[in-house]
Amino acid sequence: MIARLLLGALGLALASYGAWLLVGRESDLVDVATWLVTGVLVHDAVLVPVVLVLGLLASRWLPGPARAPAAVGLVVLGSLTLLAVPVLGRFGARADNPTLLDRDYTTGWAVLAGLVVAAVVVASLVRGRARHR
Repeated sequence: MIARLLLGALGLALASYGAWLLVGRESDLVDVATWLVTGVLVHDAVLVPVVLVLGLLASRWLPGPARAPAAVGLVVLGSLTLLAVPVLGRFGARADNPTLLDRDYTTGWAVLAGLVVAAVVVASLVRGRARHR
């Protein structure tokens, strides 16, 4: 209980510090508000419907032990993909500054997607074995 309270207090302190830094840079408030609103809209208008449709399809075709891990994998991969869209699309890259977006982000995303899929497969197999015991 004490650990939770300490973690909560730490989180509140860090959030307060971030808000203080943000308010100190008044010119960025509109950009931050736009980014936050866009994130919510993209989540609700794109990610949720896609995950729901894929989850419905998966629930019909996947065996029981694989359904929950697949749902978790869809949520994780969908969220990570939305976060990666700016770097995957190379938005903000500039020819006069080659140090911006200087990595192969597509390969990084593909590796991460492979790890998520592998985790889903492993979790499905573990759940399947536990079910047979």
